[in-house]
Amino acid sequence: MMDAMRVVIADDESIRLMSLKTQLELLGLQVVGEGLNGKQAVDLVCRLKPDLAVLDIKMPEMDGLEAAKQIAAQNPIPVIVVTAYSERILAERAIEAGVFAYIMKPVSEEDLLPAILLAKSRFREFQDLTQGISDLREALETRKVIERAKGILMERRNLSEAEAFRRMQIQSQNENKKLSEIAQAIIMADRML
Repeated sequence: MMDAMRVVIADDESIRLMSLKTQLELLGLQVVGEGLNGKQAVDLVCRLKPDLAVLDIKMPEMDGLEAAKQIAAQNPIPVIVVTAYSERILAERAIEAGVFAYIMKPVSEEDLLPAILLAKSRFREFQDLTQGISDLREALETRKVIERAKGILMERRNLSEAEAFRRMQIQSQNENKKLSEIAQAIIMADRML
């Protein structure tokens, strides 16, 4: 059994939609929204904030792959697509859309469970990588600001690199501020002079 994940599903055929809902509920998931096309799926995901979306690929108004792309851009969650077509171009579009699993019809519970577990795991890894990249960018920007401020102190005060850095550290401790805040203040002061 799955931990009561909240799921939005979409399929243009109501019989398959009902079948998918039953299968997901038997696995312990809670189906919180059902759509008949990709546009409805995107709207449901935006409104209901589920943990997962399971979308048919071939649907009217907006197909499941375009819906997956919009969901990834607006409300990133793991998306699983279901299709009766094994065309290479669809698989490639699914990759581009940021889909986390791809299941062929007819869907069975034996197919759904590993796909859900895989999608959840891959999504978590993706989030961790995204956060890691964000942290690295922030660290790099902070480093650039500190280096620039150090350069200003070295030039204006005729200090060595180590002494300029030491003065910034002391100021940081005295004012109980981050080193990057002290560096920003030095850069701002230098602009005004």
